[in-house]
Formats: sequence, C-alpha cells, structure tokens
Amino acid sequence: MIPALLLALALALIQPPDSPAINYGAGKAAFILDAGHGGADGGAVASDGTAESALNLSICLKLDAILGLFGYSQILTRESEELDYPDSAGTIREKKIYDQKKRVELINSVENGILVSVHLNKYPSSQPHGAQALYNRTELGKRLAESMQALFIETLIDGNRRAAAPVPDDIYLMKSVKCPAVLVECGFLSNDGELALLKTDSYRTKLAAIIAAACVKFSGSMAEGGGAEAGMCAETRRGML
Repeated sequence: MIPALLLALALALIQPPDSPAINYGAGKAAFILDAGHGGADGGAVASDGTAESALNLSICLKLDAILGLFGYSQILTRESEELDYPDSAGTIREKKIYDQKKRVELINSVENGILVSVHLNKYPSSQPHGAQALYNRTELGKRLAESMQALFIETLIDGNRRAAAPVPDDIYLMKSVKCPAVLVECGFLSNDGELALLKTDSYRTKLAAIIAAACVKFSGSMAEGGGAEAGMCAETRRGML
C-alpha cells in the first residue's frame, strides 16, 4: 500500500489545481465511494467469466484505504459482494431496483457529499480500452472528472485518448443523486490486454491511487475561496428559490 500512497501523494502535489479554488459550503466535503453492482447483480462479465462487481469492490476498498491514509473518512455504499434484499425482491431485476434505490437514499442523506462510483466497461468489439471519468450535470462533478481523466492519461500511458464526458441520462443512480458525482469506468473487460491488467492486484491498486490523487487534489481546490452554491446540483439550487 505504501507505493500506492506515494503515487497518490506525488500526483496530488505535483499538479496545481487547474481551476479556481471553491468552497463546498461550511462543512468539509464527504467522499461517497460506490462499488458498482454487487449481490445478485454481477455487472458486466468478461469472456473468461470474470465478473465486474468483485473488481469494482476491490478498487473501491483500496481507494478507501488510500484516502484514509490521507486523513479522509469515506462512506461506502457496500463493503462486500453479499447484499441483503427484502423477501419482496424475488427476481434479479427487483433486487437491482431495490439496491439502487437504497444507494440513492444513502447518498442523498450525506451532507456535502461527492460521489465516486467505480465501474468497468464492456463493448462488443475487443478494441476499445482505457479508463474514463464521466460526470453528472454539476460543475463540481465535471471538475473532478476532468482532473481524474488527466491523471489517467498522464499516468497509465496506455494510449488512452478518452476525455471526461457527461454520463448518459439513462444511468439511474447518477441522475437520481443530488450531489456532484463521477462515474469512473476503470477499463474494458472486453479488451484482453486490459482485462489481464485489471485482474492483477497491482494494477487495481494503481487505479485506486490515481482516483485518490484526483480526489485529494480536488478537495484541496475546494478548501479556499468560492461560494457554497457552486457545489450544489441544479435540483438543489432550484429548491432554494
């Protein structure tokens, strides 16, 4: 874990904030770490049977540990592959709906929350590769995603030319949360080379360190100046009017 910590620290310190400092209200920002899928929902599955959900959780737990070494306290939407469901959720679809609604409720209950949701991609072709940060319709989400994407491109050196982009409107979790949010697609299960890397502990640690570095850098940029309203999503601002 020490090499990952050093990588995260170096990345966070050598790059000055690329946008004006902002202040997220009177309180300290709280990072909410969401390991995508889990339980009855394994997410995308690679050709060799590797399920997305376990890799997402591994990256999230590493991210939590690294941020903890920097003095941050995070909230995790899950810490295990096992999830509890009510008896009324009999099908996989019903279990997924229950789980997603439960996560949204948790995320929206966190004051000054910033969501980082970890996922893996899959495509019919084996050619696409590379990590990508997607953001919801908030200025802070966009800033964090752009910072994270820059670190992916600079650090992984995998020919990744992807840019940070708005998350598709049909992603229930991302359109339902009321805080700045970034969905991190950490790579493609459909690309054999990237799948081999994602299955190694060292590469998942590196991904976690890069995400942590972006979060630390981003949090530092929020510590001074700016206005609290900059951190609110459009729905929250409208509710104040």
